[in-house]
Amino acid sequence: MSQIKKGVVLNYTTIILTNVVGLLLTPFILKSLGQAEYGVYTAIGALVGTISLLDLGLNNTIIRFVAKYKAEKNRQKEENFLATVMLIYLVISVVILILGFLFYNHLETYFSEMDNNEIKVAKTIFILLIINLAVGIPGGSFKAICFGYESFVFPKTLDIIRYVLRCLVVVLVLLSGGKAIALVIIDTIFNFLIILLTFYYIHFKLNVRFKLIELNKNYIKVIFNYSIWIFVYGMVSQFQWKAGHIVLGKISPPEVLAVYAIGVMLGSYYGAFSSAITGVLLPRATQMTINKASSEELTSMMIKVGRVSLIVLLFILGGFTLYGKQFIYLWVGENYYQSWVIALLIMFVYTIPLVQGFTGPLIEAQNKVAFKSLTYLLFMIIGTTIGYYAALDYKGIGMIIGTSIGWLVAQNVMNIFYHKVLNLNIFKFFKELFRKTLVSFIIVMILGYILNFIPGNSWFNFIIKCSLYILIFSVVIYKIGINNYEKKLFQNIFNKAFKRK
Repeated sequence: MSQIKKGVVLNYTTIILTNVVGLLLTPFILKSLGQAEYGVYTAIGALVGTISLLDLGLNNTIIRFVAKYKAEKNRQKEENFLATVMLIYLVISVVILILGFLFYNHLETYFSEMDNNEIKVAKTIFILLIINLAVGIPGGSFKAICFGYESFVFPKTLDIIRYVLRCLVVVLVLLSGGKAIALVIIDTIFNFLIILLTFYYIHFKLNVRFKLIELNKNYIKVIFNYSIWIFVYGMVSQFQWKAGHIVLGKISPPEVLAVYAIGVMLGSYYGAFSSAITGVLLPRATQMTINKASSEELTSMMIKVGRVSLIVLLFILGGFTLYGKQFIYLWVGENYYQSWVIALLIMFVYTIPLVQGFTGPLIEAQNKVAFKSLTYLLFMIIGTTIGYYAALDYKGIGMIIGTSIGWLVAQNVMNIFYHKVLNLNIFKFFKELFRKTLVSFIIVMILGYILNFIPGNSWFNFIIKCSLYILIFSVVIYKIGINNYEKKLFQNIFNKAFKRK
């Protein structure tokens, strides 16, 4: 099996492992830290995560240029490029430390709803994370170099081992009475070890060297011209997932932050299941773009990819709508009811962008990334502002409503863009997207709702409902919700799985 295929397998393994272990470990961490300290932990993590934007998208730039120079067998340019990037990273690390120092001295002013003990914990976590970030951002370039060399197995395997060991150590430390600061120390140690091991790999196994031959301003300009829109995409992601934590940290107590964090975490898991499907189909879409496929062919492919993604997403959305509240109560407790509402809103708003994942390579191929980046950034800022005012009265739910409004408006603008600029038939897309699936989904929701009358609220009761829901969804969707192409696709997946067994 090639490095690329192994990398794909390891990538899916990481997605499943992260989601499953995250669901199992979160209640334990919550119970060990307490709701308030967990809120502090997530709020400071979100704040430092925002500072991590100073990476400026350079990791993606490294992958592209290293792959380019490797293909050209131009060792000298590769060494000079890597040395130049490391100098840029040195400047970034210094800026991070300076910004960290400035933020550190004003944390108690910003997080005004935290008491003195919570502020002390927040400051300790903050300084550890800033040091972690200052070292971790340049250290992350070593993994990017591996990817540029198409050497995926080592770094991805290392990530999986690190994640498993980290979970085991976290459990042991929390059982021994450790708190949030201990978790940050664990992450810092593991991050440093990963950086050292990856550097050893690229230096001794891939024979990579850093040698500054010429510091050319035009060269630096080329690097940033490529990375700038990746940086803007990063800003969109920060507004989408982190801005709410920071805003709520200013106006709400840590308990509210904990509830919001749980909801956002569940919402963020939602997209991973769709990407696991579209990731297999999107390379074909990219090839169609290169071959200058017609608008009709592109729209047809977009419908195929979108419908398969929608089926997977509707399965999760329907189940979480019907039984998500019971899951939240059993998982982390009744105090987290709003986490269910927050996650549900994220899933609902995020569904259409996910089923339109096909548009990504089309936009990149036509060099129109700037419009999408700026559109989402603008409306996510507007949504965050609306969320701030809504959160004054409605806390976490108000925050996510504001964010959702920004996301919905941006998505409608992008649909006009897809139709007018990319020449995709968006009206046909939505018509075909919901053909059969909408009616069958309504039937599933009605039958699934009836299952809520099964008496009981235990885990056993929840598992029975989910099992019956899976059966209902599978039968109804297969019989009346999908077309022949989709039936063959799912049959092939099951046949391959059966043959492997």
